[in-house]
Order: sequence, then structure tokens, then C-alpha cells
Amino acid sequence: MTLPVSSPAVVVHAADDLRIDDVPVRTPEPDEAVVEIVYGGICGSDLHYWTHGAAGESILRAPMVLGHEVVGIVASAATDGSGPGIGTRVAVHPASPAGQEATRYPVDRPNLSPGCTYLGSAARFPHTDGAFIRYATLPSRMLRALPDGLGLRTAATAEPASVAWHAVSRAGDVTGRTVLVVGAGPIGALVVAVLKRAGAAEIVVVDLHDHPLTVARALGATRTLSATDTDAIAAVQADAAIESSGNHHGLAGAIRGTTRGGRVVMVGLLPAGDQPVPMSVAVTRELELVGSFRFNDEIDEVIAALADGSLVVDAVITHEYPISEAMEAFAMAKDASRSSKVLLRF
Repeated sequence: MTLPVSSPAVVVHAADDLRIDDVPVRTPEPDEAVVEIVYGGICGSDLHYWTHGAAGESILRAPMVLGHEVVGIVASAATDGSGPGIGTRVAVHPASPAGQEATRYPVDRPNLSPGCTYLGSAARFPHTDGAFIRYATLPSRMLRALPDGLGLRTAATAEPASVAWHAVSRAGDVTGRTVLVVGAGPIGALVVAVLKRAGAAEIVVVDLHDHPLTVARALGATRTLSATDTDAIAAVQADAAIESSGNHHGLAGAIRGTTRGGRVVMVGLLPAGDQPVPMSVAVTRELELVGSFRFNDEIDEVIAALADGSLVVDAVITHEYPISEAMEAFAMAKDASRSSKVLLRF
């Protein structure tokens, strides 16, 4: 097909300044393909760039196309023969680990590469544009062909489900165990789905709002608690906790709700700076506090599990909007009391 010269895209210009702009379709390099994006999931980082002009320590300094949770169809294949061919339905792994770097990190964990770039990230300047654009030019190595029978709408959860999958793996073997999940937003909800697939015996989920708790129950939570019920949270005595609220109150609850010798996985991105949490409890209980950041090749396992039906996630998708209603979609995604995963349809 003849590719268009430009394409509509969701662009953040500054805090509280989100627009649908007509953006040039970038001419692909030999190892790049052009993907016609069909669905894009709105992530918490997208919301932060819109509402605060920053996501953590990544400060927006210029207009940037948002979006990294995307699926679509290859419209123009890489001319060097790499990657899937025209017409292939694909999910996207949005990371580009850096090459040789001065800062040391485990080579088998490229998610920890300090020079890694991510679609729709302002961590570096010039920023890395995202893929909330109808025709996205992407490295062919990012593309994952989808199995027959796996719909694009469900596959749109592959990227955030990979974040959840990585977090659960950081918790160790959860088979037959009690796991506390603090924060039932999209990542927390997907953590529940992954825990159910992994064989956790009891999955206790905490949130402030009723709607995310309802979604969590649909995905496999065996018990839900209000975040205001601190005594009940402390009484859980979980073998492992996964903190996905990104709030120091949530991390405090996860620490207090984990039994002696247990492990707390921190996947929720806390604000920059020191956090007031009960570290003395972590010390006297000999808790293991471990971070969980993005993912590596887990996306391949996630896609296979979505395709074979062993990972059931559809309940996390609560709303869908056309790109022409992007502002309404972002407003809904921001409302944690009424939504979970909000999709843009391109």
C-alpha cells in the first residue's frame, strides 16, 4: 500500500495540554516496519505526562507522541527482510536497551539498562516518541506476531500484562501461597490474573475504590479489602505482597500485611525522593523488599498464555474510545473509581 504522508497522533505538549495532531509518518530505515495501529492502552505514565508534564523523574521538555501499549497490523515490512511480513497482526515490545554503557547492570536483565529507551518516554532528550499514531514506524525487532485466534483487543493488554508477569516472577514461587496485592489499577488487576494462572491459593486485593475491587474479583481475587481497613490488611500475613499502588501508604500496608520471612515486590512507581514507610517492620520480620521494573522477554510468554486461554484478562478492559475522543478517553482513564484499562481505537 502507499503510506500516507502524515497521520493523526495523540501528542502531549505540556501539563494539561493534550492534542490530536497530524504528525508526519517517519520514513522507515531498512530494519523498520510501518504498523497500522489498531488499539492502544492508556498507561499511568501517559496520564502523568498529561496531568503533570512528567512521569517520575522524566520531565517533558518538548511535545511528544504518547503511547507504548499498542497492537496493530504490519502495513509496510522491513526492507532488510527482518521481522513479520505485510498483513501480520502484531504486538509491540516498546523497549530499546542501550549498547555498551559505563554503568554496570546484569547483561541478562536488559530492562535495567540505564540507557534503555521506551516508546513514549521523556526520560531522555530528544524524547522517544510513542505509538499513539495511526501509522507507527517501529524497529522490526519490537514486533511480535500474534497467534491465530488471539484478537487484537485482548492482545492490547500484552504489554501491561508483561509488567505484571515480571512482577509475579519477582515474588518467587506463589503456588499454593497467599499473596497480597495492594492497588487494583490496571497493573494490579493484571497481577491478579497472572497470580491466578500461577496457582496462588489466596489472592487478597486492596484498593480505595469499589470498581477496581470488582474487576479484581472477576480476574481471580479470592478476597478484597478497603485500603482504609489497615487492621484487616495487617492481619493478612501474606507469604508475598505485590505493591502496585505507587503510594507510600500502599507500600506501608504491603509491609505490614506480609508475614515474617516474606517478600514484598514493589512494582508501583513511587514518587521521587524519600518515602515514609515502616522499615523497622521489614527488618524485624526479615522481609525481602525487591523492585520490579518493566519486563524483558516475558511478553512472548504472555502472548502464548493469552492465546491458549490460560491467562484470562478481558475483565480489565472497561472502556474503548476512538482516537477522535482521546480527551474523553484520558479523562476516563484518570478516574480510577470508574475505569481500569481504557483503550484507544485507531
